[in-house]
Amino acid sequence: MKQYSVFQYLYIFYTFVFVLHIANIFIASERLNYLIGLLAIAMLLISFVGASRLFRILSAAFIVVGACLYVTSGQEVLAIPSVLTSNMALLTLLAMLPWMNSVVRSGRFDQSLNNLMKANVADVGKLYVRGSATTLTLAAFLNLSAVTISQDVLKANLAQLNKKVRDSFISTSTLRGFTLALLWSPLEILVVLSIFVTGVSYVAILPWLLLIAVVTFTIDSLWGRYHFRKYASPSKKLSRDIDVKGLAKKIAHLSSALVLFLVLVIVCGTFFKIDFILTVTLLIFPFTFIWSFIIKRGRSFWIIGWSTWKMKTNTMQNFIILFISLSFFSNSISTSTFLEVIEKPIFLVAEYPLLVFFMIQALFILLSMFGIHPIATIGILTSLIGSLLDVYNPLSLAIVMVTSAISTLTVGTYGLVVTLTAMDTNQSPYRITLNNLPYALLLGGIGTTVAYFLL
Repeated sequence: MKQYSVFQYLYIFYTFVFVLHIANIFIASERLNYLIGLLAIAMLLISFVGASRLFRILSAAFIVVGACLYVTSGQEVLAIPSVLTSNMALLTLLAMLPWMNSVVRSGRFDQSLNNLMKANVADVGKLYVRGSATTLTLAAFLNLSAVTISQDVLKANLAQLNKKVRDSFISTSTLRGFTLALLWSPLEILVVLSIFVTGVSYVAILPWLLLIAVVTFTIDSLWGRYHFRKYASPSKKLSRDIDVKGLAKKIAHLSSALVLFLVLVIVCGTFFKIDFILTVTLLIFPFTFIWSFIIKRGRSFWIIGWSTWKMKTNTMQNFIILFISLSFFSNSISTSTFLEVIEKPIFLVAEYPLLVFFMIQALFILLSMFGIHPIATIGILTSLIGSLLDVYNPLSLAIVMVTSAISTLTVGTYGLVVTLTAMDTNQSPYRITLNNLPYALLLGGIGTTVAYFLL
C-alpha cells in the first residue's frame, strides 16, 4: 500500500465521512444517511487493499454470510447502503483517540511513570505490583503504547534475572495491568461497543466495572507479590536521578485529568441528552487541546498530535472493513429466520443465567485463541444479546460482555497485544496464553458473579 502516495491522504476522505455522520446525528436525514452508506461502501473497497489478511477474511465472511441472510429476509438490494452506517459512530470515535495519546506524550507523563518503575525495590514480587499499576495508569490514556513502554523499562531493570522468570513476569504484570485499565475506560472500543449493543448507560456500568477492576487487581497483586517474592531484585537502591515528589505530582495530575474527563463525559451526556459514544467523541479534542495549554505544551501537542492522528487515521483499514461488514451482518441476521436457530439452545437454558454467562465467557476466550478478535465475537453475539435483553437485566449482560471481551486480550494467541509481547520478549505466544489463562478466567468469573447478583 505504501507504493501508492494517494493512500497517504486517506485521512481526508475518512474524516469527511465521519464529519457527515456527526452532522447527520443532529440532522437525522434519511437521504444523508443513504449518502453516508454509499460512502461507506467506497471506504470498504478502498480499505480492503490496506487491511491485514486476518481482517480481510473476517470481513469477507461477515459479508458473504450477511448477503445470504439478507436475501432470505426479503429486503431490497437498494436499501443496503442505509444499513451500513450503524457502526459509523464507533469508527468516528476510533479516529479521535490518537489526540488523547498525544497530549499524554507531549506532557511527558509516560516518561514520568516509567521513572517510577526505575525506582527499584527489594524483591521482584514488590516490583510486580508496581509494574502492573504503572501499566494500568499509562494504559488509561495510551492504550497499546503503554504495554510496549512498560515492557521496555522492565526488560532493562530485570536484565540480570533468569530469562524464563523475566518473560513470565513481563507477560503477566504488563498485560494484566493493561486489561484492568481498559476494563472501565470510556476510550476503550470494547467497552463502548458492549454499551452500544446492550443499551446501558456508562454511568450505570462504571461503578461495577471499577469494583471488578479493584477486586481483580487486588487478587492478582497478592498472587504476583507471593509468586515472585523469592527472586531478589537485580538492583535494590533507589536511583538518585528520580524525583519522587515530582513523580507524585505528575501521577496526581494525570489521575485528576482522567477523573475530570470522566465527569465531563457523564455531565455533558446527561445535560445535552446525547449518547455515550458521541459524548466521548466530541469531548476528546477540546479536552486535550485545553489540557495541552494548561500544562504549557500546546506546540508539542500540535506537532505530536497532528502527525499521530494522520498516521493512525490513514491506517484504520482493519477496523473500517470489520465494522462496516459487521453492520451488514448484524442487520441481516436480525431480520432473518436464522436467528431463531441460534436462540433456541440458549433459551432452553435461559433459566440458568450463570450457565449462559459462563457460556458467553467461554466463547470469547475460545474464539480469541483461534485468532478471532473480541470485536468480531461481539458482532456474532449482537443479535443473540438483543434477544437476551428481554430475559435478563441489560446491565448484567453488559458486564459479562465487557469482562469477557477484555479478558481475551491476555490470552488471544494471535491477538495484537500477545503477539507484540511475544516479539518483544522473544517467547512463544502460546506460553503467554497459558500463563494468563487463569487470570482471564478469574476476570471473567468475577464479572459473571457480579452480573449474576445484579439480575
